[in-house]
Amino acid sequence: MKAYKNMSRDELLTLKESLEKQFKEEEAKGLSMNMARGKPGVSQLMLSMPMLDCINSESDMNTILGNDTRNYGDLDGIGECRQLMADMMEVEKDNVIVCGNSSLNIMYDTISRSMTLGVNGSTPWCKLDKVKFLCPVPGYDRHFKITELFGIEMINIPLKEDGPDMDLVEEYVNNDAAVKGIWCVPKYANPTGISYSDEVIKRFANLKPKAEDFRIFWDNAYCIHHIYDDVQDEILNILEECEKAGNPNMVYMFASTSKVTFPGSGVSAIATSKENMDYILKQMTVQTIGHDKINQLRHVRFFKNIDGLKDHMKKHGDILRPKFEAVLEILDSELAGLEIGSWVKPRGGYFVSFDAMPGCAKAIVEKCKQLGVVLTGAGATYPYGKDPQDSNIRIAPSFPTPEEMVEATKIFVLCVKLASVEKLLQQ
Repeated sequence: MKAYKNMSRDELLTLKESLEKQFKEEEAKGLSMNMARGKPGVSQLMLSMPMLDCINSESDMNTILGNDTRNYGDLDGIGECRQLMADMMEVEKDNVIVCGNSSLNIMYDTISRSMTLGVNGSTPWCKLDKVKFLCPVPGYDRHFKITELFGIEMINIPLKEDGPDMDLVEEYVNNDAAVKGIWCVPKYANPTGISYSDEVIKRFANLKPKAEDFRIFWDNAYCIHHIYDDVQDEILNILEECEKAGNPNMVYMFASTSKVTFPGSGVSAIATSKENMDYILKQMTVQTIGHDKINQLRHVRFFKNIDGLKDHMKKHGDILRPKFEAVLEILDSELAGLEIGSWVKPRGGYFVSFDAMPGCAKAIVEKCKQLGVVLTGAGATYPYGKDPQDSNIRIAPSFPTPEEMVEATKIFVLCVKLASVEKLLQQ
């Protein structure tokens, strides 16, 4: 295929006419497909339906230690669920607090607690003149929304193929006391799908923060979300690396079963140092009597152990794989060589990240919407919704069927081509 940038103006005009004709044909179909968020499809939700039968009115409701899950107690979660989440996150049970259904809720609480109460006795962030957060980009829009809500200044850090630009991270963290944290999705990152290298994780663990209350917010959302059985990413354990480096308190790790069982009714957890845990539990004691222990028990009885959890995730992978491959095959066959976009081929997670020609992302998303395909808003993967290049688009293949993904991706490709031609003609 001939690269668009090498075409003459006449060639581009002829191509534009052809693409506009295709666009009108697609518009007449009146399609309606939503790829805006990484929602599990119905077939994935069905995998966990038997979990609802694990507990009924005849069930023994006691934990292994004999605690009645219907009653008060176990503020940090029932022991067997803490063990399951610890195994999922590859940490020690003693470093885990199990909470409600949403890890995002824990992250919000952690930021809120830091703002109002401080971090382990330090000055509350709300009393400081300036609070800054580092944001690897493109990244997770809901992370950015939390820090934006609290008025925290966000600083873009480019995300490379092996993780954030650590030269920049070290420069900011080690020299600016106003830098209090960094958002990270270290495995199958949202949206790029990359996983952090050993070197990057070791450099994180060996940071020398200017601020004693600096924390790494390590959102390990996709720690067991592999798409392939034979090729899977593995990353170093950040808690262990921080301990080795003499920085045991520097990291909060988050995870949940939101995309493992039911997004609205999973269990979530935070893993961190004993000192951090004590401070968190001190606040939680006032905040809540405890989270839903019956749901925790239900999850444990359904999975039994980490092996049961891994077997369950293989089924998720079998459902997701054809959808991802449908997207990638069409991108490869239709766009390779045109030099109007680049994309990643993730081995796990929930997204395909696409980088269009600069200045084209908003136009592509809008054109897709006109044809009935709803994507995450252009710019959402950057703080304040502002992609400086207007280039990145997050594709979420999980919710539509494989057949719908084929149709949606063809429409996406058409819109990429048309927006790119229009941009080149403007130049």
